Amino acid sequence: MEKSMNELIEKLHETGCSCVISNKEVRTYTHRGVDDLYKLLTQEPTFLAGAEVADRVIGKAVAAMLVKGGVKNVYADLISLSALTLLRDAGIATDYDQLVTYIKNTKHTDWCPVEALCYNEQTVDEILPVVQQFVENKEQFFKRQ
Repeated sequence: MEKSMNELIEKLHETGCSCVISNKEVRTYTHRGVDDLYKLLTQEPTFLAGAEVADRVIGKAVAAMLVKGGVKNVYADLISLSALTLLRDAGIATDYDQLVTYIKNTKHTDWCPVEALCYNEQTVDEILPVVQQFVENKEQFFKRQ
């Protein structure tokens, strides 16, 4: 791993943030789930192009957004097998601490909602509309839970 990626991982763990992204500047993010990355991808997509990312948890939806954004290097504390496959198939260098079959929800009682919604989708172009629908209708989704 490059020195800069090691610094991002250190920052991830020292600050307690959920994600650190470096591309000409270093930014930290604090929200769980897909919100921060979705906002970045839709509002500042060029920031992801060629970026290095250190994230606590990467599921299939996050992996799809990272691929779409054109990141070059990714580290995850925890990554799902489908996310790892998506990233590596896109040629993105990916390291991780722990590989799991799927990402669990915050209570660790079931699948992460977005991971479950994306389960049958195979490509970035299939996954991104699912993520968009989830983000735009999240309040309604959680009311049904």
